[in-house]
Amino acid sequence: MNILIANDDGIWAAGIRALADALSEVADIYVCAPDSQRSAAGHGMSMNKPLYAEEVEYKGAKKAYAISGTPADCVKLGLNLLAKDGIKIDMVYSGINMGSNVGTDIIYSGTVAAAIEGAMYGYPSVAVSVDSHEATHFELACKLAVNACKNAYSKMEPGVVININTPDLPEDEIKGVKFTSMGIREYYERFDEKTDESGKIQYWYGGDRVIYEGLPLDIDVIANQEGYASVSPLQFNLTAYNCIDEIKDWGIK
Repeated sequence: MNILIANDDGIWAAGIRALADALSEVADIYVCAPDSQRSAAGHGMSMNKPLYAEEVEYKGAKKAYAISGTPADCVKLGLNLLAKDGIKIDMVYSGINMGSNVGTDIIYSGTVAAAIEGAMYGYPSVAVSVDSHEATHFELACKLAVNACKNAYSKMEPGVVININTPDLPEDEIKGVKFTSMGIREYYERFDEKTDESGKIQYWYGGDRVIYEGLPLDIDVIANQEGYASVSPLQFNLTAYNCIDEIKDWGIK
């Protein structure tokens, strides 16, 4: 099996190295990831500037490219470059991200976008994240990622992405694994003001998570909040099917 791995933290981040190392035990690994940090890039693409791809040596990988674009660019260009070399990819992985990608944070996530890009091309795809921007515990995330490759590959429906999120804890301290739906991630948001060297005001986004009470553990946000790993099936078809008939009567036409 051939697996393409991308991410949004950059090709030299600890998470993607851990994932490449783990998956190299069960497949041939090809890494195509950003040459620098691209967090919260969403599903953006580089349309009006060229992309650069530098081949690099990478532990656990048969071939690796550091690419100048977004996570979605990395999957698009990576698949193209590998196809030119006669390499047929079987699965696409993205991660391991430093920081969780649950709830509506998924919309902003470059990590999930890279996996969705793979799914849009028809490949079984998996996004993997650990809930800390300084994560050090990748054991369970790697284990679940490997299990997805070994056990779920042949069962995954086209267009579905498996989204794995684990707490940044030793595996024996994580309460378990919950199979979840996508929830709502809210923040107490703020924009911190700073003044640059020219005297112009800068606005730096930040915020603290809302902590929820009394919600079920089958929601990804809640499972992670309460110390569980979450596994969610995602899709890129955003149609609100329950409104298709109703919208006809809304006076739009």
